[in-house]
Amino acid sequence: MAALISAMPDPAIIALDAMGGDFGPEVVLPAAVQVIKKHRNVGIILVGDEAVLKAQAEQLGIDLTGTLKDRIEIQHASQVVEMHDEPALAIRKKKDSSMRVAIDLVKEGRAQAAVSAGNTGALMGTGKFVLKTVQGIDRPAICTTIPSITGHTHMLDLGANVDCTGENLCQFAIMGSVLAEAVDNVEKPRVGLLNIGSEEMKGNALVKEADALLANAPINYIGFVEGDDIYNGRTDVVVCDGFVGNVSLKTSEGVAKMITHFMKEEFTKGLYNKIAAMIAMPVLKAFKKRIDPRAYNGASMLGLNGIVIKSHGGADIFGFANAIEIAVLEVEKKVPQHIRSRMEPLLEKAV
Repeated sequence: MAALISAMPDPAIIALDAMGGDFGPEVVLPAAVQVIKKHRNVGIILVGDEAVLKAQAEQLGIDLTGTLKDRIEIQHASQVVEMHDEPALAIRKKKDSSMRVAIDLVKEGRAQAAVSAGNTGALMGTGKFVLKTVQGIDRPAICTTIPSITGHTHMLDLGANVDCTGENLCQFAIMGSVLAEAVDNVEKPRVGLLNIGSEEMKGNALVKEADALLANAPINYIGFVEGDDIYNGRTDVVVCDGFVGNVSLKTSEGVAKMITHFMKEEFTKGLYNKIAAMIAMPVLKAFKKRIDPRAYNGASMLGLNGIVIKSHGGADIFGFANAIEIAVLEVEKKVPQHIRSRMEPLLEKAV
């Protein structure tokens, strides 16, 4: 990285897969500029086709040779992982993809985190292949924050692991607890296991197995929680397998879109409704801001020996910038190191 960044104390260098997602450099470049203007200790490595990136920067009016030259550099990558590519294909055949090179930079220590809006399966597979998992963690998990009445809730897994064991869920719970503790400064995050009821006799064999393990885990485990507990502020971390988590997340997104649609529909029905909408506009804008999914864009791939953040493929500039912000925060809070330190006593106990 350039001299300005290298001279800064504790710089956070973030490698961006500039070619991934639905919009590629059209979104990634302005998002990168937005973040470095906000954080003086952040440097960006744009990974992708150098000619394309320079042409896009010129089209957007971003001068990479001016004041930004000490904050942003380009790392050429000749390939792109497409959204339809199989993870195994991406790992074997696209070793010079923007996604792979960004993660390689983390492994080499040239960057402290990688962010991509590309193929989720390929990103998880490549991350695990290149960075490996923290000792004691069998599988990485996708974790994101979801708005709640009291702030937000961390939820994992959200789709990386459809079939899980009780041990996997226990590991997810420990990682989620460490994340909440580190980034939210919560001393003993409340961790709940998602179930169809809070009663002890409810649930399938998986959640019952996980419940028995979590009862003895080194976390603040509060037992079974239900779907509404994700939003009511009762818990800081919600744990489930990837199938349930992904369905829950997509259902939440669908409900939010439906409510927004219905509100727009009702406020445009007739003159009185339109007047009411004008009067209520400040409240509506504040409400929209609180539940704006772009403000929660960026999912952590916990359990890897390095920080990898997955942005939504269709994220706009604001959303992708938020994913970069999450990467910066996890670098500052040293999340993988904290997960590693939490797992070491458990491994020693197992021996």
